[in-house]
Amino acid sequence: MPSVVRLSDVSVVRNGATILDSVSWEVQDDERWVVLGANGAGKTTLLQIAGAQTFPTSGSVHVLDTELGTADLAELRPRIGFASTALARRIPFTETVLDVVLTAAYSVTGRWNEEYEELDVRRAQRVLDEWGLAAFTERTFGELSDGEQKRVQIARAVMTDPEVLFLDEPAASLDLGARESLVRTLGGYAQSPDSPAIVIVTHHVEEIPVGFTHALVLTDGHVQAAGPIDEVLTNETLTQAFGVDLVVTKDDGRWSARAS
Repeated sequence: MPSVVRLSDVSVVRNGATILDSVSWEVQDDERWVVLGANGAGKTTLLQIAGAQTFPTSGSVHVLDTELGTADLAELRPRIGFASTALARRIPFTETVLDVVLTAAYSVTGRWNEEYEELDVRRAQRVLDEWGLAAFTERTFGELSDGEQKRVQIARAVMTDPEVLFLDEPAASLDLGARESLVRTLGGYAQSPDSPAIVIVTHHVEEIPVGFTHALVLTDGHVQAAGPIDEVLTNETLTQAFGVDLVVTKDDGRWSARAS
């Protein structure tokens, strides 16, 4: 299977602190990965590196057969779907939902002097409809609830028909109903053979959608475990990662964990 992401011996050091330490990891084009770990484990930094949002201190990163540091990011980033809280903060609250999604075509977060073709507008409208947001087209981003904003961010991330999709804690801060609705929608998307490779970061196994195939567990910037999800999400692995005795179960494709 073709590789869409390949990290080789990647480290990230900021202000003297090591965030990622010699991480090697590969994602194939038909895989759906969840990245888990405690606060400060390096999950968001890993996603930013793999999603071509920032650069490592050392090591090599290949995304869609392009090596970071040699790539034209203006050409590479529209091929990557990316959604995160940090990216959402850059979206003007006065931007219409349609424009929030539409600007993904240029990998920008606000309308300025770009010129969009009618094809782009139709694609944005189609994606909004697919994610249950057609009624929000002319509303502003700032008017939306947290759950609605999360869905708009994901719609924006898939607007360009990306070859790989990265979602950083897509269900964070949502209430139970909004979380379950989003996880169900993502599960349907993940199981479609037409969907790209997907990588989701989360703190909670309950937020892993049905259809995810692989898991990576980070501990203090190191890869503790990585591979097929049923082999990685074990009592022993998650107990070590989160520092509390955990019992991990799977029922009808959904995961849960509780203290033993």
